[in-house]
Amino acid sequence: MQVTPISPERLARLLTDRINALPDDGSWVRVAVDGAPAARPGALADALVEPLRLLGRPVLRVSAADFLRPASIRLEYGHHDADAFHDLWLDDRGLLREVLDPLEPGGTGQVLPSLWDAVNDRATRAGYVELPPRGVLVLDGALLLGRWLPFELTVHLAMGDAALARHTPEADRWTLPAFARYREETGPAELADLTVRVDDPRHPALVER
Repeated sequence: MQVTPISPERLARLLTDRINALPDDGSWVRVAVDGAPAARPGALADALVEPLRLLGRPVLRVSAADFLRPASIRLEYGHHDADAFHDLWLDDRGLLREVLDPLEPGGTGQVLPSLWDAVNDRATRAGYVELPPRGVLVLDGALLLGRWLPFELTVHLAMGDAALARHTPEADRWTLPAFARYREETGPAELADLTVRVDDPRHPALVER
């Protein structure tokens, strides 16, 4: 395994080129940027939007945080249950139904960009949007891999235990055992098409196996 430092700008260019080089059959490309909130997966996902559009690829940005289950399910075992956070919080069926399945070959291209407002615990009532053919879905979120969610490219932002604890706010440190379990049981760094070390998110390093 080789770990090579790379600037955030070069990382975004590399990923843009990887996405654009995927086989182009006129359908859609689904990209997942997976990582704990401390790893800033949303920032990397955002950085891909404009470069892809400059290449003539329509882009739809979606966050898994807008596809959480209602509080009655998420918090059934309390507000700070790490196993529930790992197993129950993400509405993977809703994400499949409303986002990923419509972008299968021969799909409708009609995507619901958000489903549930977790802060107010109610449906977002968002409208469907159409992602044109050759469009790219860029989804960010935590604990995305190992769930049989279909993606054409997956990126995992990896942090060591000490770095993850250091960059996670005190109020959210109850989630740390969930990320340790994810690493041990799922092995996202091995599952992902591309793994990036982000112990310091300002100074990523590309992991080449």
